[in-house]
Amino acid sequence: MFSPFPRSRRFPLFRRLWKLAVIITVAGTVIAVRFDEILERGQEILALLFLIAIAGPIYVLDIFIFKSCKPRREDMKTINDKGANK
Repeated sequence: MFSPFPRSRRFPLFRRLWKLAVIITVAGTVIAVRFDEILERGQEILALLFLIAIAGPIYVLDIFIFKSCKPRREDMKTINDKGANK
């Protein structure tokens, strides 16, 4: 019997290899997702390290600035009447 549509030779090849194609596609997706998660974790760790690296000097400078604003013992010995209401 003659069929009006010729059979494709690719169909049996696809029938044999579709499971392999699905496995490769799923494995590639899993690898991409895992790699993305690893990069995100690394980015979070780097952000924390940079936060410490930036906040440390700011904290030290803050201590030095306010230490220079504190009254010294010599300042406390002399009585100053500036600003007193008379």
